[in-house]
Amino acid sequence: MVEATITTTTTATANNCCEQRQTAKLHISALLLIAGFSTCNNGEMLLRTKESQLQPQMLLLATLAISAALSLGNAESSSSCGPNFPASCSCGNELYEGIVQFIVNCTNAGLRNTSVLEFMPEQVEILIFTGNYITELPWNVFGIINDYKQLKIVDMSRNHIREIRGKAYHHVPRVERLILNHNNLSISRFDDEVNHHHPRVFSNFVNLQSLHLTDAFEDNSSPQLSEDLHDIFVNSQLLKLQKLHLEQNEITHFKDRNVFCDLPSLRDLQLGDNLLKDINFEVRCLNNLRFLDLRRNKFEFVKPSDMRLLNELQERKNRTTDLMVDFFLNPFVCDCKLAPFRTWLQATRVNVRDQDNLTCFHGLQRADPPPAHIVKLDMNECAAAMAAAASFLNIAEDEQPYGQLPPHISGHTATLIFLLIVLSMILLGLLVALVYVSRDKLKFMMTPVFDNVAKKVQYTSIKDEDCPEVHV
Repeated sequence: MVEATITTTTTATANNCCEQRQTAKLHISALLLIAGFSTCNNGEMLLRTKESQLQPQMLLLATLAISAALSLGNAESSSSCGPNFPASCSCGNELYEGIVQFIVNCTNAGLRNTSVLEFMPEQVEILIFTGNYITELPWNVFGIINDYKQLKIVDMSRNHIREIRGKAYHHVPRVERLILNHNNLSISRFDDEVNHHHPRVFSNFVNLQSLHLTDAFEDNSSPQLSEDLHDIFVNSQLLKLQKLHLEQNEITHFKDRNVFCDLPSLRDLQLGDNLLKDINFEVRCLNNLRFLDLRRNKFEFVKPSDMRLLNELQERKNRTTDLMVDFFLNPFVCDCKLAPFRTWLQATRVNVRDQDNLTCFHGLQRADPPPAHIVKLDMNECAAAMAAAASFLNIAEDEQPYGQLPPHISGHTATLIFLLIVLSMILLGLLVALVYVSRDKLKFMMTPVFDNVAKKVQYTSIKDEDCPEVHV
């Protein structure tokens, strides 16, 4: 009887690694049983068979079985991430959003700087770097010479990040999603008398499609937030950005109405869980907008001007999809100010999500009636408000659409007008230059004329003084 012992030892650095290795052992056991092996509880595998039955082919099969099972079940340990990675980080192929991808995961790793990110494996596709304490992202977070060509998703949520340097992100040409949720970002040039404003902070994300900034800014952010955001959007040139998340940022209004107008590909704008009372930002510049999330804000009613903007965007001739707006769980008040909104819900072509479930409140006292469904409200007493709103919306339909020339002015006519203005400015400039060059000659020619006029004025004044005074 020949007894061969094969021992496999593994070391797991995370719970998921342990589970995967246990699965690997089961795979090994099953495959070895097929080859004629038996397995002991302590993980040692004993070959108990007759010497005459042991064939070289069976040994080869056993060896291949062990190698295959280990390669399938073995999630790479933290040592494969790089020499500077702590044991709490893991690297390897894992299932992410239904696809097996190479992930570098440093969740709750207790890190206080980003130096380890300079040594990520080149094949990294997803970086999960969350739950650490990184108050500032320095220049070149991913190093100077590295080029992570397969990196597609960067998640740096819950890291207490306050400032992102202007040159922090390099070597991110393929990144499509950047997640910075639940941080303490300051992007103002005035906060704490320190300039935290870096307009080109996202400029290297040339293929960025989704930007997540949920609860990303510090509490009581500067009222200049919209202007600072607009400056970043303009200078970072996020031309491919399709989804923007700005939920839970205590936004009361946008001082800069054109804050989103430099995001030409924007399709989904998430503004839920803020403090907005109206749509005081421009949406008509967003030709591709398909979803506007306004859930859980502070709308007590919807202004006719806001309904007008949404209608105009929906009626654009070049739109390929309907506009959807979500007003769910706003504190609407059941009074006549809400009447135009109720009428609009039944007439508009804008897709208002869950409009049958939108409710309003009669008051906040216990004795007040329960919330009422807006579409079922009796608005007979609000005929005047409804008529005024209808008139306003009808007038709006007859007005010139946003960003378009009046129908009687064609593109050719507009070009001619522009050229005439330019030529007029050129002629005026030439005239001023001619006067300046000929100033001495003009002075010589005009001096006698001025002297003659002055003498006439003086003579007239003397003559009036010589007139005798007449007494009646």
